[in-house]
Amino acid sequence: SVLVNSLKAVTSRRLRNEFLDLRGAYSKPVLWSRSYFAGSCGGAPLEVIKQYIQNQRG
Repeated sequence: SVLVNSLKAVTSRRLRNEFLDLRGAYSKPVLWSRSYFAGSCGGAPLEVIKQYIQNQRG
């Protein structure tokens, strides 16, 4: 959870600095929720994983 929280903190800071509209778009100073999901791919080839992600986007 330390890794995920660090990633959330860094990306939140960068997004807020790059997209100033985000600062006023949220009533709380929180960009990400406290929850997260971590999963494994079971050794699947990288191309299969990329294709799966692209298909999830629609």
